[in-house]
Amino acid sequence: MEMRETSRRSPGGTHFVDIHEVPEEEEEDEEEAHEENKPTKTATNNNKRFNKPIKIREMKRPNNNSFSRQVSLETGFSALNVDKTERKGVLPRSGNSFGGFGSSHRSGGGGVGAESGGGKKGDFSMFRTKSSLVRQNSKLPLIKKESGILVDQYINDISSSSRRVDNNDNEDEDSVNKSVPAGRYFAALTGPELDQVKDSEDILLPKDEKWPFLLRFPIGCFGICLGLSSQAILWRALSTSRATKFLHVTPIVNLAIWLLALGVFVAVFITYALKCAFYFEAVKREYFHPIRVNFFFAPWIVCMFLAIGVPPCIAQDRLHPALWCAFAGPIIFLDLKIYGQWLSGGKRRLSKVANPSSHLSVVGNFVGAILAAQVGWLEAGKFMWAVGFAHYMVVFVTLYQRLPTSEALPKELHPVYCMFIATPAAASIAWGAIYGEFDGLSRTCYFIALFLYCSLIVRINFFRGFKFSVAWWSYTFPMTTASIASIKYAEQVPTVISKCLALALSLMSSTMVSILLVSTLLHAFVWCTLFPNDLAIAITKRKLGKDKKPFKKAAYDLKRWTKQSPLSLVTSIRKHNSPDKDTEADKQ
Repeated sequence: MEMRETSRRSPGGTHFVDIHEVPEEEEEDEEEAHEENKPTKTATNNNKRFNKPIKIREMKRPNNNSFSRQVSLETGFSALNVDKTERKGVLPRSGNSFGGFGSSHRSGGGGVGAESGGGKKGDFSMFRTKSSLVRQNSKLPLIKKESGILVDQYINDISSSSRRVDNNDNEDEDSVNKSVPAGRYFAALTGPELDQVKDSEDILLPKDEKWPFLLRFPIGCFGICLGLSSQAILWRALSTSRATKFLHVTPIVNLAIWLLALGVFVAVFITYALKCAFYFEAVKREYFHPIRVNFFFAPWIVCMFLAIGVPPCIAQDRLHPALWCAFAGPIIFLDLKIYGQWLSGGKRRLSKVANPSSHLSVVGNFVGAILAAQVGWLEAGKFMWAVGFAHYMVVFVTLYQRLPTSEALPKELHPVYCMFIATPAAASIAWGAIYGEFDGLSRTCYFIALFLYCSLIVRINFFRGFKFSVAWWSYTFPMTTASIASIKYAEQVPTVISKCLALALSLMSSTMVSILLVSTLLHAFVWCTLFPNDLAIAITKRKLGKDKKPFKKAAYDLKRWTKQSPLSLVTSIRKHNSPDKDTEADKQ
């Protein structure tokens, strides 16, 4: 590599020196020509000076002054080396390059320099609890200066440049921090459980990367506890009811299932509590989900199931009323929140968010009524039964009508439709527990549940072809509830048909729970597919990209004109149609 110096003079007498790089090919040609034509060295040099291709460079020349900037040969070499390195890897002048510190800072997950296209690869911090992010930022080391630039200034430059480069990041942050409208879930998601993202939608987290375990742990895992704890109540009824004495069921089965349900519930509760502590933004997303919001009743329903189905060897006396206060209190609080949204007629009105999972929010009232009867608070039980029955009628009619304003439910049947059975069956059991007998109203609710059960059984072929998920567990307890109601009916009407019906429904529910338990263990420990990425919580608040509707100025003007008075409307039309309005404005 060789450096060439070219001298030029301007008309003003200023002397400029341009140092430029000579390519290696030209050096080799010059060496060969030098060896061949050594005798005529001076002549060839003169020819080369005039025949050599001139490289045109843009140079900022001073304004006809006598000041001349001297450039040493060493400075020229250093400038050329810098130019060569910049050509190899062009670095943006946005502050992100900041030596080695910037690259190391971006290498961590969720850094500022993450990709903006699929966007935020590994950036799971957007769903973290805000208090944990504050603690993490407070632990950053205080570096005074790095290459003469303040670190605080560097961080500000990065944040400002990232905002300038990717405008969608701000929209994504708003989508995380603010609540997502209920209609957005129906527009962006598909499937009976609204857990699959449509192909035309984009999400905040990468699909091809495995998310942290807590982010993949959904609220639907409490369905496992619902299925097991309701089975504990069923086997207690089978072992203590006079209608099933001929089976000679030992109470040990009830004790084993109750202990299993208690252990699973403790594990699930602790895991989801950790999710609330570290990824509270993801928990908020699940709460705003029109289907998963109903599963927030599940933990307290499970607690009441465990209290109702406690084995006689553990609690022989009547339960303490404090249990009802501890478990029914959150149910009443959620009732006020959810039912208030239904009543107010806002964006989350019942006609818009109604789905079969809405029965979970009603079942909690009937289970609370059963527990209130067992602790001796009959009036509290009547209150909860009345609240639950009133909202059950509204939910039942809304789902049957399929109002034009509501979102369409999938045509295919799914285990979610078993929720139709749970509410009337629980209502019949609760009424019998409050008034001490399985009278006419209890039988009416039981017959409604029995009819809905039969209507789903005759369409059993439509339940095939769906992917297994944890949420299926919450659809097992409706079958168990119907079995318990059949046992209560067989006690009041002791016939062969009633006893056979109670036995058949109990066998079906226990078989279904056993199958789901085996499937869950296989998916969890053998196939490791029990907790896939929870794509439903990562949708954006609004649809981004080319699907945004353009602003229609004509429609806006029409709306603005209609709000004006007739006189002002006529005046604005005259001004708009006036050909010489510009001249009039100039005159004024």
